Amino acid sequence: METVEVLLSLGSNLGKRKNNIRKAITLLEAYNILKIKKISSFYETEPVGNPDQPNFINAAIIGETTLTPEELLSACKKIEREVGRINRPRWHPREIDLDIILYDNYTIETERLQIPHPQMHRRRFVLVPANEIASHLVVPNFNKTIGEILQDCKDKSFVARTKDN
Repeated sequence: METVEVLLSLGSNLGKRKNNIRKAITLLEAYNILKIKKISSFYETEPVGNPDQPNFINAAIIGETTLTPEELLSACKKIEREVGRINRPRWHPREIDLDIILYDNYTIETERLQIPHPQMHRRRFVLVPANEIASHLVVPNFNKTIGEILQDCKDKSFVARTKDN
């Protein structure tokens, strides 16, 4: 399999949020899932969909993988379980969340996976960290860079860089 560049979004709002993200990043490299090129700062963000829960810490990473999109999704789900994620209904708190935002310049639509992530353009908590490390990447289906999509984003929710990662 060829090496492709991928952009992942990470989030946590339960437990030791920053440690959960750090552990997920460590496991992505330790299991040879991703050769990490850049990691964004960590950002404190408001929850979306269900405001009655703790704020999230979010980050983005860009790296290279030889896994297929489906293999990458399965690997991310495995890491979520290892970090301690418990399955809950949508819009509920989570120990860790790993989302594939971009997989090179591919557009993928299967029952399990949509890339580019179908909600990325509506979510500052995804776009702000991604813009920090990959503002120049052109998003398939939008024909705009991440930076341009962030400028057009209507979401006005709270996103602030944390003091330390």
